[in-house]
Amino acid sequence: MTSASRIRKLVIPAAGLGTRFLPATKVVPKELLPIAGKPLIQFAVEEAAASGIETVILVISSGKGLLAEHFHRDPHLENLLRARGNPQGAELIRRLSKLAEIRTVWQDSPLGLADAIRCARAPLGDEPFAVILPDALIDADRPCIAQLMACYENHPGCVLATKTVESADVGRFGILDLVPVHDPCCGGRVLRVVSLTERPSPESASSRFGIFGRYILEPEIFSCIDHTRPGYGGEFQLTDSLSLCSDRSPVFAYRFEGTHYDAGDKFGYLQASLAYALKDPETAQRLLKYLSTFATLSPTERENREVSA
Repeated sequence: MTSASRIRKLVIPAAGLGTRFLPATKVVPKELLPIAGKPLIQFAVEEAAASGIETVILVISSGKGLLAEHFHRDPHLENLLRARGNPQGAELIRRLSKLAEIRTVWQDSPLGLADAIRCARAPLGDEPFAVILPDALIDADRPCIAQLMACYENHPGCVLATKTVESADVGRFGILDLVPVHDPCCGGRVLRVVSLTERPSPESASSRFGIFGRYILEPEIFSCIDHTRPGYGGEFQLTDSLSLCSDRSPVFAYRFEGTHYDAGDKFGYLQASLAYALKDPETAQRLLKYLSTFATLSPTERENREVSA
């Protein structure tokens, strides 16, 4: 088995339009929308840093420079917070710039995930790298990217985060056709990818194993992207590039541990907001008390409250 190279760099594709959250995202990038007070992009960078990543490459588009600015030092704000007796807030702001080296590249048009990753080719160089989709929020004791990196050490090749999805949700995911890997080193969580399909119909899906927004990719993926044709939605789909890659080198799926929230969807965003607010000691008890008032409402009272809202 070939020894795996250390993963030092990570790509965060963040050039999308965020149309599902309009009008909130007309000016503010979707990745800056807060979950319990913390923007989505920060969750992704913190996961990268906690996994030992040194350099984070943000793929952005026009009007999204604020994403990089969020992690820049702001001595004026830090000093102002200290002067107003809030050293904790000043330290919170200062730590953002220490998480990782933040670099940016531009994607001129939203041509799909594979194209976004291709835009990061120059700063990545000829080494394996990780990818986090910032609206795929995963709450785990061990960061999901760290789980994939540990798998990669034993199984060099592309590694994708996977879990089973409900049959009704198959059409929202890239779906994997898998075979078992007889290797106990990763707790039986590793599977070999045979083929990938972007958002198949439930009737045609080969399995219910979906892709959950976390990847370890080998440099060979760029050659596969270059040979990828526009697919679902007229975009360059990473699933199609990975299908090409699976014909040339190993592609693995890792059944990650953790809870996934689709924060790019309005309902998933609300779920994540509630879940993380309930983990915060400052808000948990008050929120539980407030939510309990809904549990005691009769169906008629609920209907009246919805109408009045």
